Amino acid sequence: MSTRVAPAHAGELIRKIENRTALVGVVGLGYVGLPLAVEKAKVGFRVVGFDRNASRVASVNMGVNYIDDVRDAELRDLALDHRRLEATSEWARLAEMDAIVICVPTPLTRNLTPDLQFVEAVTREVARRLRPGQFVSLESTTYPGTTEELIKPILESTGLREGEDFHLAFSPERVDPGNKRFTTRNTSKVVGAAGPGSLDVALAFYRQTIVDVVPVTSARVAEMVKVFENTFRAVNIALVNEMAMLCDRMGLDVWEVLDAAGTKPFGIMPFYPGPGVGGHCIPLDPHYLEWKAREFNFNTRFIALAGEINRRMPEFVVAKAMRILSDHGLGLLSARILVLGLAYKKDVADARESPCAEVLGLLAERGARVEYHDSHVPHFGDGRLDLCSVALTADALDMADLVVILTDHSDVDYAFVLRHARLVLDTRNATRGIKADREGLVLL
Repeated sequence: MSTRVAPAHAGELIRKIENRTALVGVVGLGYVGLPLAVEKAKVGFRVVGFDRNASRVASVNMGVNYIDDVRDAELRDLALDHRRLEATSEWARLAEMDAIVICVPTPLTRNLTPDLQFVEAVTREVARRLRPGQFVSLESTTYPGTTEELIKPILESTGLREGEDFHLAFSPERVDPGNKRFTTRNTSKVVGAAGPGSLDVALAFYRQTIVDVVPVTSARVAEMVKVFENTFRAVNIALVNEMAMLCDRMGLDVWEVLDAAGTKPFGIMPFYPGPGVGGHCIPLDPHYLEWKAREFNFNTRFIALAGEINRRMPEFVVAKAMRILSDHGLGLLSARILVLGLAYKKDVADARESPCAEVLGLLAERGARVEYHDSHVPHFGDGRLDLCSVALTADALDMADLVVILTDHSDVDYAFVLRHARLVLDTRNATRGIKADREGLVLL
């Protein structure tokens, strides 16, 4: 007798999902995976998180939170009191899962090409335990075609078939760390699948926890949606970063220009310059699309140029810091520089791909004596530097030849900074609205 599950058996899986008796596995317990696991457990699913990081596994099982966007009390309640959420490093348990969601990193190689080693490795672990009636969804950002060209063949190498034996979808994460308004639950969710039967299962799965689920016709469309969203942001950030460099050359205040332009009630959106772009998406995703486009003999020149401009910003900030010091009779060599903020964005502890770290490293390479303050990132090490955050005191500010504001965290008293620092380079306009003590202040 064949072990193949007829397409109609998707109904059984959908029923298990809708009555929330399906066992859910989330692979990768980082900024995407842990909030998703918590949301699934909150509505009644039993959830098993998979991660090769033993520290993360232990933390989840002890109810100890390590992600800003997860509430400490909710994690404790789900892991310890209700026992609906647990974590493991044992891949064999994938066979128990009814639904498996893959949320692993998709970095770039040194040559800015896609590195899907984590996605591929996890998919092979899933394939070794794949059984009829399971649903697999990829949430990791990637190029259009990954689900059907990479994941589906690996899973079908088992002899099982998508749409008949198992179901496969892509639903891109839309996590915005630190965003208090839009969370995993109330951020609309795009869902595309490898086939129509898989789409039915995927929609049933995500509608249990997401307020607005948006179906598209294929996994490839969903993959393109994700890379477009972040390419849109990367291109517009590059535009204002280039404007900042031009305004610097012309002696204009780019922040005044942007504020005035923003008063137009139509045809413009607010984007702001800074020391570069960081995080898990914007510095990486456009390169996934750029790489895939070459397969179709298509050169995405606009996207490539935006990436080039954004990657130039740390060097521009360092050059401007050197100019400020020089204007005051100081050199960068042996200058004491205090950097405020290492996280890639305001009020988060996430330093992934942070341009602030690049600025800090470049300053140190050029001979400056660097320190940093960031209450969200107490320790920083990247092979070049190994530093701990210093207290933001009047003495620390006074001893610095230059203070560089790279991340505009809300817990910093910028009036205090201006009052005690001799020279300040503000790359985020964090000092907006402060009228006093601006004599030594320079904006990006």
